[in-house]
Amino acid sequence: MHGHPPPRHAAAIARSLRTYYAPGRAAALDAFLARFLGPGETGFDIGAHVGDRTASFRRLGARAVAVEPQPRLARLLRLLFHRDPGVVRIAALVGAAPGEAVLRVNTANPTVATASDAFVAAAAGAPGWEGQVWDGALRLPVTTLDALAAAHGRPDFVKIDVEGYEAVALSGLGFAPRTLSFEFTTIQREVAQDCLARLSALGYGAFNACLGEAMDFAHPAPLGAAPMAAWIAGLPHAANSGDVYASLEPARVAG
Repeated sequence: MHGHPPPRHAAAIARSLRTYYAPGRAAALDAFLARFLGPGETGFDIGAHVGDRTASFRRLGARAVAVEPQPRLARLLRLLFHRDPGVVRIAALVGAAPGEAVLRVNTANPTVATASDAFVAAAAGAPGWEGQVWDGALRLPVTTLDALAAAHGRPDFVKIDVEGYEAVALSGLGFAPRTLSFEFTTIQREVAQDCLARLSALGYGAFNACLGEAMDFAHPAPLGAAPMAAWIAGLPHAANSGDVYASLEPARVAG
């Protein structure tokens, strides 16, 4: 069915565009991501949302594989990048194995669409998550990080932001890109623990983190997996969310 998105959804996407493409943000994002990705390399943007990371990858001279399952956001990414041969757009979920899964959609807040029922349950009644309603469900195709790498080349950097589905996505990864990031939340710290365990098994030993949308590291030098897990466990609930950066080269995630 075609037509205009519901007003609440359109307003929410417009709000995301204003936030993630705010004046001055591109330069700060590029300066931060330049430590992970450079010209001629490949970045995977898993949970691309409105494409600000994909745009940064391209400004840095890297190819981008932008994966976004939400149909309206996938259409937005097509509008933004359809003329750019350096961007591959994939409208799918990323999971443990190819197939299908259900994406729970929050019309008023598309940044928190999720394929994780546990994420929806964890948000229910949690301070700071009041009023969040997942009012839609879409059955969508699922691909894996290994399948994406086979089709589009092995990435040098992978960013994963899939609202509580991060550990499931990582279970479909059988090799270790040079650097990788995953989002964590304080309502589902166990997902971060599972991600750290998976990455340790893949050979990662150096971890740092950013809180919220801050583009600076919380630690002056990389931590091991166990200290990073302990740091996340000790965060106040109000910290809400952040991203962990994992590296095979400790210097790449130093302050």
